[in-house]
Amino acid sequence: MAGRDFLVFLALTVVSSSLVLPKARGNSEGDALYALRRSLSDPDNVLQSWDPNLVNPCTWFHVTCNQDNHVTRVDLGNSNLSGHLVPELGKLEHLQYLELYKNNIQGEIPAELGNLKSLISLDLYNNNISGRIPPSLGNLKSLVFLRLNDNQLNGPIPRALASISSLKVVDVTNNNLCGTIPSTGPFEHIPLNNFENNPRLEGPELQGLAIYDTNCCTKLDTNPMAWPVGRSAGLGGLPCIANHDKLPCSEASKCSESKWHCKRD
Repeated sequence: MAGRDFLVFLALTVVSSSLVLPKARGNSEGDALYALRRSLSDPDNVLQSWDPNLVNPCTWFHVTCNQDNHVTRVDLGNSNLSGHLVPELGKLEHLQYLELYKNNIQGEIPAELGNLKSLISLDLYNNNISGRIPPSLGNLKSLVFLRLNDNQLNGPIPRALASISSLKVVDVTNNNLCGTIPSTGPFEHIPLNNFENNPRLEGPELQGLAIYDTNCCTKLDTNPMAWPVGRSAGLGGLPCIANHDKLPCSEASKCSESKWHCKRD
């Protein structure tokens, strides 16, 4: 009899343990957000409610969920946070808004953010983020707003971003980007001043003057002829675009488009 009671007790223990295990593991979204919390310094205790013992992160401040209890927004802009972004953020597959602007976040943008297929807005501006813009962000086919201005980003603007037809706003001003500005897809309609103050960034890749508004170039400087040929004040190549008909032929030949007319000496 005692042996049977022990077996019953053992069976109940195993069943109880199996029921508890999923709760102990939490859900992947909560784990991802808690990984972000661990990577950040939070002197104002903005993230105090992000308790890993609460399985559902929908109860945490600055987190919004949909009716199915999936995380759709993280609003931590201007929160005096410092630290690094984490690759675990790529597990928030229902996330639509990631707002981390005006903090002191450092390090690189994780390539895993390219997994956020539902993302509409990525706002990381006014931080100290460095490294390159990940080409994987071109996978964000729902993205409308991409604001990365006022950071320390370097390298080229990924051409993969030109494949995002939903993209309406791109701002990368005040970084250290280089190369040329894409001219296809959504970049046809992005104002050039959204690329200013990147000393090694060159003007748009032209596929014919008809698709380029030369008037917008003159807004970047009141005296564009003072710029070196092929360079602008923080946006290289624009003198060739805006002033190809005013440059002496000896200088215009240095421009990337040989078919432009020039001023004979």
